Amino acid sequence: MFHYKSIDELRAAAEKEQIVLPFSENAAVLGTPLTIDGHVIPNRIAIQPMEGCDGTADGKPDALTLRRYDRFAESGAGLIWEEATAVWEEGRANPRQLWINKDNIDAYRAMNDRIREISMKKFGYAPLIIMQATHSGRYSKPHGTPAPLIAYNNPIFEKDSPIPADRIVSDDYIKRLIERYGEAAHEAELAGFDGVDVKACHRYLGCELLSAYNRPGEFGGSFENRTRFLRESIANAKASTGSGFIVTSRLNIYDGFPYPYGFGVSETGGVAPDMTEPKKLVGILHKELGINLLDITIGNPYFNPHVNRPADIQPYELPEDPLVGVARILACTREIQQAYPDLALIGSGVSYMRQFAPQMVSGAIEQGYYTIAGFGRMAFAYPDFAADILSGRGLDPKKCCIACGKCTQLMRYGSTAGCVVRDKVYTTLYQQVAKGKEARV
Repeated sequence: MFHYKSIDELRAAAEKEQIVLPFSENAAVLGTPLTIDGHVIPNRIAIQPMEGCDGTADGKPDALTLRRYDRFAESGAGLIWEEATAVWEEGRANPRQLWINKDNIDAYRAMNDRIREISMKKFGYAPLIIMQATHSGRYSKPHGTPAPLIAYNNPIFEKDSPIPADRIVSDDYIKRLIERYGEAAHEAELAGFDGVDVKACHRYLGCELLSAYNRPGEFGGSFENRTRFLRESIANAKASTGSGFIVTSRLNIYDGFPYPYGFGVSETGGVAPDMTEPKKLVGILHKELGINLLDITIGNPYFNPHVNRPADIQPYELPEDPLVGVARILACTREIQQAYPDLALIGSGVSYMRQFAPQMVSGAIEQGYYTIAGFGRMAFAYPDFAADILSGRGLDPKKCCIACGKCTQLMRYGSTAGCVVRDKVYTTLYQQVAKGKEARV
């Protein structure tokens, strides 16, 4: 279990594991503003997209959604990357996932206006707000039961029970989805977002296509074909919005699965990260498509969560010290950042470091690992974390995320998600849902 009492203890543990963790006491770097496509981000702290599964049946933010974003607005973070928001109903991961469409734009605009109002009143600045546009692909469950839509069958997941062929999306389906991403980007702009994320991470459909080596047709096989969906969706989103609107992606640069089922690995075998293709893709997105901000992540939270959400407890026996997982995310991101130093990258996998996260992300920014520090689970547990960091107080270990995974458990139980340990609303909910789940097993 996480037992570290000082940075020196963490440095000693890193040395023992033969890994590198950057640390710096210069937290002032986190208060430095940054300009992206004409928008000023007031500091280098971002809240990552953390899905609450608490929208309305028709896709609008509901009471718990608004509560969560009120709390994020009071955090002081300079960038709020709002959670996965479906672009089609059939691509929702659950019946309460947010789903943007032409009939609910006003609801999103009202929420975004409120975020800015709260932040301005408390801090004198408003955060940059990004909408994560998604199609859940193999994780689609719009009516509460699995209804997967996949790019290809993957024996690592399906083993000897492949998903029926009629659930493999056609090239024509993907082309219609590319068009829909353009429409959704326009709707996001009307809803008051500063930008849109064409989601390509964590094995949702946009991510799965990047590893579709064995898929026939225009969206599988070659690097050009496997990246076509992401490239054309981004181009369409840019063409559908104004020049000041940010188009970006939360991008998996490493899946953690062997070839031919994982992106960011060598074709010669094994699961060690190989950044050859990810660097090539990022170069195209940045240099050719004009993308100046990317949110970098790795792994799959449903299958190999130790890769992207290091924790002391996982649904399986830990294959490594969680610090090794933290170092892997850092190393992969740094390789991309070093290749494109003028591209703003958001780093991930920070919350495991608890009260020592500010020193680590400060070191990461100073040493060129990434440009902005992204916090996910920590924002659920400790919504005013950014204000405490930026004030110089540092993080209170009694408020920090302990990486227990119970927020994810709530999602798997089919419930709304939040911090079970630090937020009484979800403590009570977890107790109720866990009992119900136990009774059904």
